[in-house]
Amino acid sequence: MRSVIVKLSALFFALGGALISHAASAATDASVKQGEYLAKAGDCAACHTAAGGQPFAGGLKMSTPIGAIYSTNITPDKTHGIGDYSYDDFVKAVRGGVAKDGSSLYPAMPFPSYAKISDSDMHALYDYFMQGVKPVSQENRKSDIPWPLSMRWPLAFWRWTFADDSTYAPVAGQSAQWQRGAYLVQGLGHCGSCHTPRGIGFQEKAMDQNSKGYLTGGTLEGWHAPDLTASPAAGLGSWSEQDIATFLKTGANKQGAAFGSMTDVIAHSTQYLSDEDLNAIAVYLKSLPAADNTAAPQASDATSQALFKGDVSQPGAQVYVDNCAACHRTDGKGYASTFPALAHNPALLSEDPSSVISVILKGGQRAITQQAPTGFTMPDFAWRLDDQQVADVANFIRNGWGNKAAPVTADQVKKIRATLPPAPQK
Repeated sequence: MRSVIVKLSALFFALGGALISHAASAATDASVKQGEYLAKAGDCAACHTAAGGQPFAGGLKMSTPIGAIYSTNITPDKTHGIGDYSYDDFVKAVRGGVAKDGSSLYPAMPFPSYAKISDSDMHALYDYFMQGVKPVSQENRKSDIPWPLSMRWPLAFWRWTFADDSTYAPVAGQSAQWQRGAYLVQGLGHCGSCHTPRGIGFQEKAMDQNSKGYLTGGTLEGWHAPDLTASPAAGLGSWSEQDIATFLKTGANKQGAAFGSMTDVIAHSTQYLSDEDLNAIAVYLKSLPAADNTAAPQASDATSQALFKGDVSQPGAQVYVDNCAACHRTDGKGYASTFPALAHNPALLSEDPSSVISVILKGGQRAITQQAPTGFTMPDFAWRLDDQQVADVANFIRNGWGNKAAPVTADQVKKIRATLPPAPQK
């Protein structure tokens, strides 16, 4: 009888252990899956995956005012990646900007934004990178920053001066949807990294809606990330919440299309967010007061009528007809879901014309998404147009069809052209 009881006890313990093990495994699987979603929300792949490289193995070149740096290997490889990072090591790096060996990370890593990530989301991210990512044995590349600027110890003073390691704190009086949107925009989405002006220390001048300048537009590497506040002309004042959600899901809406590094954000990150999260982001962004109250453009057919009559006397008009009108039309309205409108497009009307110049010189491709897999391409015109022609056509589209924006000069074009890679030798 006793042997039977012992056997039954052993069986119960075995079954209990199996159930506990299964539950732990299920919990881990759920956490890894959640971590994968959060990694996409944080757009980790955009920086830590080089073109043609292995996922998260690093090596992507990023230009800074003092030289190029290269993203690091964040796969669970124990030699070159983060495979020997404990959870606490992971938190210190992601939230605090400090590597396992105690060295400071360059603030190209948006740890001031990631500091807002909650503890539960940090655990899910850690589980994903340790268990859901394939380890890659790829050595990290040293920066091109010359000594003594390459020394990292001064970065500790940068962190102490400019970084706040507190997690997101809910704002009283706001809805749960607004809170979720704020958490994503300020934290994982790190939207301010591009869309907030930088200060003398290359720090973001504001980290949330409580500080002046937050998401009012920023310029990096020859691109101007536009104003995301309710500014009528150059911001989101004319966009509805649905316009914002559609743009983040597909890379375009009736007002325009993503360009520059935003196409990567759409392709690698926001297209994968749930509708609930996209709508929450839209609610939060639409709550931000206008940074610039310049009136939105008023529709005018003067430009269209002049081009229809063959009047190309205005500077830039002939260049536009020869190079742009076939896709963007003489009325500047483009073609829905194919070629973006130029008439009343907020991205064209920023005080800083860097993006307009860069698109003309470099061309670009629409974000490739599940909803819009075609990825139409705009050709580059740097080889075809000189600095004055680029300035003229930029002024033409920034002031046609009722648009109104500051003038573009040939010198501004020249400076951005100088950043282009050398033309291939024939």
